[in-house]
Amino acid sequence: MKNQELQLLYIFDAIMTERSVTRAAERLSMTQPAVSNAISRMRQIWNDPLFVRKGRNIEPTSHALSLWDQVSRPMYDLSNAVSATQFDPATAKRKFRIAVTDVSVELIWRQLVRRLEEEAPGVDLHAVPYTPERSHDLLREAHVDLAVGLLTQHDHSLRSTWLFDGGFRLAMRANHPLAGRPITLQEFLDARHLLVTMSGEAHGFVDNYLDQKGLSRRIAATVNHFSIVPQLLRESDLIVAIPELISQDCGFVHGLWMGELPFNVDPSSLYLIWHARHDRDPGVTWMRELVGNLLRERWAEVMATEPCSHI
Repeated sequence: MKNQELQLLYIFDAIMTERSVTRAAERLSMTQPAVSNAISRMRQIWNDPLFVRKGRNIEPTSHALSLWDQVSRPMYDLSNAVSATQFDPATAKRKFRIAVTDVSVELIWRQLVRRLEEEAPGVDLHAVPYTPERSHDLLREAHVDLAVGLLTQHDHSLRSTWLFDGGFRLAMRANHPLAGRPITLQEFLDARHLLVTMSGEAHGFVDNYLDQKGLSRRIAATVNHFSIVPQLLRESDLIVAIPELISQDCGFVHGLWMGELPFNVDPSSLYLIWHARHDRDPGVTWMRELVGNLLRERWAEVMATEPCSHI
């Protein structure tokens, strides 16, 4: 392969990873016109448009996707072979993007930022919105380095490590008609439910259980983050099944009544997930260990605290 073609593949890989000429130029320390000129040469040599404009980003053609599927792994292996095999957090200049929910951000982000300031002052940390389906694609397309969440897809391209299992509690305003006592299954089914859904789909773990029993509930409202939940509950007759982890946050449950679901739902497992291409990346390995250890430590701390008193 000619040096010019290898250089084009290197630029092509950066564009496919970033889905943006501007970000690819920054990644490669090139000017935007230089990257645009490289795209023109690619189109001429490979006889395909390769990229089409979509808003501020660019969308690859089917030929570009097929080509990247063939070259992305070899390009990564080549870059990894010629780059430093050590990662020194004290001197590293790098950006990590992690797909997380607001619960995970609340749980570890302050501690994580503090650790980076102390140990890796040149490392930047960016939180990306997490959804179970989309986050797996973000990992495959190299838009994020790590994801913290559910492992809903299994294939050879993804790696994961188990973090912890968490159950669910029932929450509602303290003076709700159903508060203060165990509720029956029928009362639960008849209630107006709030669901926190990252994907926007009005179907969660509880609904999976109800489906198996031939039952259903009314999802009266959905939100895509947990921070709004307490205020919504305090101002309505909505009830919600929330992760056990959140029920230990006294600030979150202030003014709410916490109880048990009228049936047993299997705990959900939280995983730290990454792409196989990063198995030998010392920087991602370092960040993976840091995030994983912090999450496990914080989970143990939270679950060891005394339950919040209901107000």
